[in-house]
Amino acid sequence: MKIAAFGHVSAAQYAKDQTREDAMPVDTIPLPRRATAGSAGYDFICPAKVILQAGQDALIATGIRAEMDPGWVLLLFPRSGLGFKHGIRLCNTAGVIDSDYAFAENEGHILVKLHNPSDHPVILDRGERFCQGIFLPYGTAEETADFAERTGGFGSTGSH
Repeated sequence: MKIAAFGHVSAAQYAKDQTREDAMPVDTIPLPRRATAGSAGYDFICPAKVILQAGQDALIATGIRAEMDPGWVLLLFPRSGLGFKHGIRLCNTAGVIDSDYAFAENEGHILVKLHNPSDHPVILDRGERFCQGIFLPYGTAEETADFAERTGGFGSTGSH
C-alpha cells in the first residue's frame, strides 16, 4: 500500500534553512529509502558533515519533504546505531511530521535536531544515514473544534 512520496524542497527553501558550507546541493540529496524489503524505516542522509559536540545539539536541514495521505503520520527517530553507541537522540524524542506539513510555508522541509548526551564528540559524515522515518496510520477522537489552516513550518502548531 503506497501512502506517501518523498521529494526535495526548492533550492531557495533549502538555502534558507541550510547553514553548512559543505552541504550537498538539494537536488543531489538521495531521497529516503528502506535498506531492505523488510525494513520499516526510511533512512535519511546527512547532507553535510556535522560534528555533535559532547552535550550539544545540532540542527540538520535534510532538504526532504514528505507528502502523505490524510490519516498517516511520519515519525522520525535516530538510527539505532547512533543511539546504542553514543546515546544520540532527537531533541523532541520523536519527530512528528503531520500529513499537512508538506504544504506549510517552509514547503514541509524536514529539519532534524539531534542531541549528543555523551562525553565525546560524534561525527556524522556527509552522506551518512543518521535518522529514520516510519509511516504509521493514526485515528482521531470525536471533536467539535474548527481547525485552522497550517501556515508555519517546523514547530508552528503551538497551543490553541
